[in-house]
Parts: sequence; C-alpha cells; structure tokens
Amino acid sequence: MGASDTVTVTNWVAGERSDRNDRIASEVPVALTYNRVSHVVMMATPADLEDFGLGFSLTEGIIDAVSDLASTRVVPREEGVELAMTISAHCFDRLAAQRRNLTGRTGCGLCGAESLEQAVRYPPPVGVTIRVSGKALQRAIAALPDRQPLQAETGAVHCAAWCGLDGSIRDLREDVGRHNALDKLIGALSRNGYSPADGFLLVSSRASYEMVAKAVAAGVELLAAVSAPTTLAVDFARRSGLTLLGFARPGRHNVYTFAERMSDGE
Repeated sequence: MGASDTVTVTNWVAGERSDRNDRIASEVPVALTYNRVSHVVMMATPADLEDFGLGFSLTEGIIDAVSDLASTRVVPREEGVELAMTISAHCFDRLAAQRRNLTGRTGCGLCGAESLEQAVRYPPPVGVTIRVSGKALQRAIAALPDRQPLQAETGAVHCAAWCGLDGSIRDLREDVGRHNALDKLIGALSRNGYSPADGFLLVSSRASYEMVAKAVAAGVELLAAVSAPTTLAVDFARRSGLTLLGFARPGRHNVYTFAERMSDGE
C-alpha cells in the first residue's frame, strides 16, 4: 500500500478532451490501538506510520516519553491499516480512564471532548531560547516546494518541515491531513532525539488550534504556517509562549505573537 496510486482520468484543456493516467494521493482508515484496545480511527496517507503513531501518542498526551511506547506494528487490513501499539502500563491506565469517544476523528483536537474545560487545556509556557531571522525563514520557505515529492506528484497533501535556525530543512513529512503530517514529523524527530532549541516548524497549512497545541506539546518554540492562524490558535500560542507566524510565503510573513523574537539578521 503506497502513498499514491495511478488512475485514468478524462482531461479537458482548451476544449480538447483526452484520457491520461494521473497520480493521486492515497487515503485510508488507520486504526490506532493501544494494548489491543481500539482508540481512534484516522484518515491518513499510509506512509511513515510508525512515526505517525509515536507523534500522535506524544502530542495527544497518551505517552509522556518515547520510552513509553514499547512496540509498534503496522498491520494491513482489508478495510485499511491497524497501527497496533503497546504502551507502558501507567500510560494505558491513564488512557483507559479518559472518557472520550474519538472514533471517526480526522485530526480535530476538540472532537470527542466531553466538556468545554476538556476541549482547551493550556499547558505551562514553553521555554524561550531561540531567535529566528526573517532571512532564515525565507530560505526555508523557498526550499519547501522541492522537498515535497508527494505534493509535486499528486497536488493533494500537506507537509510539516523541521528547519534549522539557518533556514535549512532538516526533515519533512507529508500526509493528506495537516495534523497527521505534523504528528509524523514530531514522531520522527522524537525518535532521533532532537532538541526543540535547534530549529522551528514550517507547515504548508493554516495554523489551527490543534496545530499550535501539537507544536507546544513537542516543546517547539516557533511555528510558521503558509496560511492564516485562527483566533484560538493565536490565543493559545500567546498563553503558551509559542512564537506564531502566518502567511509565511516568498517575500512576506506575519508575526502574530512575540514579534521581538524575530531578528533582522542572517
């Protein structure tokens, strides 16, 4: 099961009709199970699923550290994919105690919450150790298209990139879901023992509350999004100490929180 597939399409250009092969992004149900208990079904691109399982488990607070995830198995099913994970007993007990119905969720961090108090939880502010220059950000933005092979092939996926403070793209993940792409990236980075102080996140989507919350959960200090943020995302970023940028595009970007942390140098 690959990240894309070929279909035959009827193409119209300038009034001329032709049939041709086209590559489209794969999207399948991915069931995340913990200690043989089903937790949630997500619609995702079936690639980098081990990274996805780890990143989702960390950003959703299901586990506290990489060591809490003992094993991950990707099990193909007729209807989709099962991501079978085994986690530590104390994490599983905590998960079992949470009364949240998340089946059918597609990345929404509010779906299934039983109260307004559960829906938005503000964590302790992240530490502030980095400054990012506008020039470094623009280097990352310029480099992003060439680092998205699945997007170039299909035109249907989002990406999340980890960028060094010099603007170089160190790692990147793609998925049909923006939250999934970010979880995959955070999973990959966490597995390799990254330091949040070594860079910043750049995502090809809008900056919703869920994206900001996942970035904060990973200890990231700066999140830049190609599109706009939401009001809740800006409020959450401000309270959490996250530097939040939007409309990060060639030659421009908006800084919504902590503009003093952006520098004008290299």
